[in-house]
Amino acid sequence: MQKPCKTQGLLTSFCCQKAQEFLESGRVDVTVTTDAKKEKRGREEALALARTVETVVVGKGKKVVTFDMKNSPPDDDTLAAQILGPTGNLKAPTLRVGNTLVVGFSEDAYRQVLGG
Repeated sequence: MQKPCKTQGLLTSFCCQKAQEFLESGRVDVTVTTDAKKEKRGREEALALARTVETVVVGKGKKVVTFDMKNSPPDDDTLAAQILGPTGNLKAPTLRVGNTLVVGFSEDAYRQVLGG
């Protein structure tokens, strides 16, 4: 069964291209796509988005960091260090799958959240 998700940033970067390939493999049904270059999410907006989910999964290469936002949420600085890029905006690609936010691309993280 495909999982519905919302995406931000699936454009030109290497990570965004890898994420797009993964999503196009048929594992998910993308319901909303946002252009991260046109709709930037700064620190406060990114933190607010992260607070709306139960789990935040941050992937970068082989490294995957998971935050339990419901039972033991991290402080703002710790979370921001993981979900913001060098520009101070939310890293792309970012997916929202139900009550989980996946930030950055890691095939392991995508498989953990989306299956496959």
